[in-house]
Amino acid sequence: MKAIVCTKYGSPDVLELKEVEKPTLKDNEVLIRVYAASATAADCMMRQGTPFYGRLFLGLMRPKNPITGTGFAGIIETVGKEVKLFKEGDSVFGETGIGFSTNAEYVCLPEDGVLATLPHNMTYEEAAPVCDGALTSWSFLKDIGKIQSGQSVLINGASGSLGSAAVQIAKYFGAEVTGVCSTTNLEMVKSLGADKVIDYTKEDFTKTGQTYDIIFDTVGKSSFSRCKGSLRENGVYLSPVLSLPILFEMIWTSKVGSKKAKFSATGLRPVSELRVLLNELKECIEAGKIKSIVDRSYPLKQTAEAHKYIETGHKKGNVVITVAP
Repeated sequence: MKAIVCTKYGSPDVLELKEVEKPTLKDNEVLIRVYAASATAADCMMRQGTPFYGRLFLGLMRPKNPITGTGFAGIIETVGKEVKLFKEGDSVFGETGIGFSTNAEYVCLPEDGVLATLPHNMTYEEAAPVCDGALTSWSFLKDIGKIQSGQSVLINGASGSLGSAAVQIAKYFGAEVTGVCSTTNLEMVKSLGADKVIDYTKEDFTKTGQTYDIIFDTVGKSSFSRCKGSLRENGVYLSPVLSLPILFEMIWTSKVGSKKAKFSATGLRPVSELRVLLNELKECIEAGKIKSIVDRSYPLKQTAEAHKYIETGHKKGNVVITVAP
């Protein structure tokens, strides 16, 4: 099968389209013909091997799992003899986490992995990035931030993969939502349901005098210390981007003060928990409450170009790799 292979850390040019062996199906697994896969900012960081301490999970000198990509959507081609939850021909979507391997024509996944049948109102391209963007935002806002109806929530990076989903999720839970993005994305963020928008090129949200119950910094461009004055009592600052400052702030705020800083690596949560979250999210998608924003699609052979575009910092929503027609 064809796959995008990364045998060393570096620029997008280290990504190569190669012919590799088709994965071998185990008794408890399903073999999925991948129709679409995600390409994300996290994929770019993993390709670079940054931050360096992330290599403890990825591989110290080179990637342990050379085939890139985590999110996918496709059709089950074959099921292992112990599989009971799915059948051949099922359209599915999900993610492989640190197992990667989705930027390829086929991928194997345990039937009890992060896997669900495709929402009836989504295409493969729309579903492929859900676990990388929307699932992360769902985990942060619902489980970690404990979002409540009537709260005031600010989403920094509201036009990106996590941010575009977070705006919709916060509105679903009944919050008043402020989205922070660039000038060109203001109307898009409004269309997703944001009550207010702030153009970060013209205004610093930490200096407006407004306060929030939750600040979700989806792009890791701010910090708890900078945002502390914009948090209400018992407010929480959420970051999906790992850094030493956020780790120190988590430890410190867990013991001192009413305002908290929290980080979580959604992909490292137990698979059983992620499955529950994914099925909750799927219900909201099928109810028409959350949609997937796809900015650009690239064929598999142009995955390096997709990474280059992501690294410009100008994408809106999600970037998708089209693997099969």
